[in-house]
Amino acid sequence: MNAKTPFFYTSLLYICAFILFMEWLYPVNQIGEVTNMTVFILYTLFCFFISLLGVKWWLSMPLKGLGLIFILDSLFMTPTIFSITWVKQFLAEVGFNLNALFSQQWYELTPLFRSMLFLVLIWMLSYLLYYWFIVMKRVFVFALLTFIYVSLLDTFTPYEADGAIVRTFIVSFAALGLSNFSKEISKESISISWAKKAPMWAIPLISVVLFSTLIGYAAPKFGPQWPDPVPFIQSAAENAGGPGVGGGVQKVGYGEDDSRLGGSFVQDYTPVFQAAAKEEHYWRVETKDIYTGKGWEKSSDPRFEPQYGGNISLDTFANDVVETERLQTMLDFQEDSQMEKLVYPYGVNQVEADQRERLDLQLDPQFGEIRAQRDGNSMPLDQYTIHYDMPSFAIDELRETSPDDDPQELKEHFTQLPDSLPDRVSELAEEITQDEDNRYDIARSIESYFGRNGFTYQISNVPVPEEDQDYVDQFLFESKAGYCDNYSTSMVVMLRSLDIPARWAKGFTGGEVVENGETSDDYDVYEVTNANAHSWVEVYFPGQGWVPFEPTQGFSNLTDFHMNMDETGEESALESEEEESAQGQQEEMPEEEETAPAAAQNDSNSGGFEINWWYVLIAIPAAGFLVWLIYRTRFRWRTVYLSRKLQRRQDAKTFQEAYHWLLVLLKHKGYGKDPGQTLREYAQQIDFHYETYAMNQLTHQYERILYKNEINEQGIHQLSDSWKNLMKEIMT
Repeated sequence: MNAKTPFFYTSLLYICAFILFMEWLYPVNQIGEVTNMTVFILYTLFCFFISLLGVKWWLSMPLKGLGLIFILDSLFMTPTIFSITWVKQFLAEVGFNLNALFSQQWYELTPLFRSMLFLVLIWMLSYLLYYWFIVMKRVFVFALLTFIYVSLLDTFTPYEADGAIVRTFIVSFAALGLSNFSKEISKESISISWAKKAPMWAIPLISVVLFSTLIGYAAPKFGPQWPDPVPFIQSAAENAGGPGVGGGVQKVGYGEDDSRLGGSFVQDYTPVFQAAAKEEHYWRVETKDIYTGKGWEKSSDPRFEPQYGGNISLDTFANDVVETERLQTMLDFQEDSQMEKLVYPYGVNQVEADQRERLDLQLDPQFGEIRAQRDGNSMPLDQYTIHYDMPSFAIDELRETSPDDDPQELKEHFTQLPDSLPDRVSELAEEITQDEDNRYDIARSIESYFGRNGFTYQISNVPVPEEDQDYVDQFLFESKAGYCDNYSTSMVVMLRSLDIPARWAKGFTGGEVVENGETSDDYDVYEVTNANAHSWVEVYFPGQGWVPFEPTQGFSNLTDFHMNMDETGEESALESEEEESAQGQQEEMPEEEETAPAAAQNDSNSGGFEINWWYVLIAIPAAGFLVWLIYRTRFRWRTVYLSRKLQRRQDAKTFQEAYHWLLVLLKHKGYGKDPGQTLREYAQQIDFHYETYAMNQLTHQYERILYKNEINEQGIHQLSDSWKNLMKEIMT
């Protein structure tokens, strides 16, 4: 006799399923470009709660569907929900994405459609996990898949799964125990009625799991026997994935080692610091001067000089020539950021930190690195204020500089290039700048070259050069796809090939405004995340100093430029140049920032996807009627299928399948078997109701097969007619 598992145990089991499913969701926020993860988690909780309550399908489907629609509306839609405009815009989105889907243009799928597919997946899995855990009580497969999934992510992605492995272990073993206990209850292995309901039966199970976890956590463990399998897999794969592709997936953020650039990375929007400032600008950290053909290194070890009274003697430009504006900014770092190097704007001259103990500032003037020390040890600062003179470079003065005025030692040092650099790199630089006659316009020509020649900003599937391949050469002539390191390094190398001193700078971009000042004189609050880590170019101009340039697609130069001349023609030329630059930057925005929904709303001349609203109005009711008709006749379809199967095969398995379907249909009609009834008693009740003797005949044959393993194929052939006649009586 089977007994229903108490709701307490099914609830615990389904909560375990929810926790395991969350282990699949948590990494998505780190390995994919997913924002508003909280919304997806809340929808998951909502779907699991509806399934746990056992709500009928005709109520649960509308509830989950409405939840999905409300989420999409709050995230992406601007018109009033369910208004005519809202419906048209939503259908246009779906139509555009279906067209992109069928044409296999995966990158054209809009965020709304991708989010909708993700929510539908959560919806489906909430039901499937309910079926696996509660109905079938099969926990092991999903628990094993969760272990494999978490382990693979921990190995091959930046996701740290230390805590996830422990949580998965605890929940999986608890779920396995609860599942087995529920099976015993349903089989009446525990005959004492109160034992089925008392929560205390779960206490020994939980105690054993927790004790095992504590022992495993506290016991000594071997270190990683295979710390990094990626290089081995790459070498054993015999160029799998194409030449130069690989290098592992990195996580974006400020790093120290730039000796081997290239490879893909995933975005990380973890905040690093917030800054109150009046102007957006670069946050500089350091520079590097030696290009190796694979990346950047420093020509010498840092040589720090003490900075007294918080005054910083770092001159990146000529303060007596370049126009400046005296400003200050306040920085507040996250507790876990651990930035030992200070970030600062161009023109820094003083740093103030509120420290109770004595604090020493150290500057490496060659590479622009500033550190804070206490008792001789480097320490990160949580908060500090910077006073700086923000520069504004005069374009006309930059154009008038002469290469003959370059200091010889500086020129030799900052035009260094490896002997292995292919000649076509310098030939390309000469071709780009052949019409320019001054250093500023040469730098601007190379800076804008990438936006006019099919280069794309890309963070995934970024190739790594082969051992005998130059990093810049591969980017300029083969891949033409990459991120800031590719663009900035290429510009520095091309400038150096023209004997123009240039160096590679790194730090952060300005960040995003999270709080606006009430007036123009107030400070805006910028939030800088790991995703703002960036590299750019500094070009040397005699008499002016080092001037920043920004070649990366989709990024604009945060440095201020102006014209000193009063002639109208020159001013007009400047305005035209700035407009062209702004337009170019708009065209160069990375693909992930473009929104395809606008394409869905273009007119027919754009070649976009058009929707015939008459077809939509006809198709929706027709599809709804078809679904309703199939659902209404679902029992007939199954009955016809089994009837034909009985004609073809008169074996025990087919007869048992037909008999079980007969019981299902009787239960659907309201004549289900009571738990205390035997099959013969139940058969007599059915025969009495339908005034037949067929149910007794069918049950007698079923018991012979079930208990005696006896089969009479001729008898089954005769009974198939009785089965069909009884099914007809039930269906009518």
